[in-house]
Amino acid sequence: MSAQSGIEKVAGRFFRLLPRLPFISLMRLAAERGTFLDYFKGFEKNAAVRGIFGEDTEEVLRNLKVDFIWFGYMGVSDNDGHLLVNKRYLNSGSREDIYLDVVHELCHVKQHMEGRDLFDPRYDYVDRPTEVEAYRYAVQEAKRIGLSAARIRQYLKTEWMSTEVLDKLIKNIDVNLEEP
Repeated sequence: MSAQSGIEKVAGRFFRLLPRLPFISLMRLAAERGTFLDYFKGFEKNAAVRGIFGEDTEEVLRNLKVDFIWFGYMGVSDNDGHLLVNKRYLNSGSREDIYLDVVHELCHVKQHMEGRDLFDPRYDYVDRPTEVEAYRYAVQEAKRIGLSAARIRQYLKTEWMSTEVLDKLIKNIDVNLEEP
């Protein structure tokens, strides 16, 4: 097992257990909670998001809960499929990264609605079918909005991901990120 997959496995277990921990319930009492459309205006008309949810887009987004958390970036609760967002990241992250992360996480929301295991421990992070699908969708959108291959690679690379693991993710996504 590589160091990256070990870190990812620990993180996956943490995020799976996290909503069940008592202090998270206490944090949520003080944290902001709302619906997706309260905070992410216009996404119900976005073509990429409509591509995920189809004709159910407005209903799904109207009912999608958002919890603002104090760690990480964005994620989806494995318990009920609601969105977890770090407000600090919304204020400090690049607009492109935040947008692509929302698209990526909404793909996970759809996967959760379909009953898929978002944290399937049989796979390393970059091999997990749900991650590959969500990243593929986000990369397609990144290309559509005109990001360069180098900028897309920068978006895909996390702080715990080696260059080799990044290359494996890109291969799994099956997208050409070579500059012309």
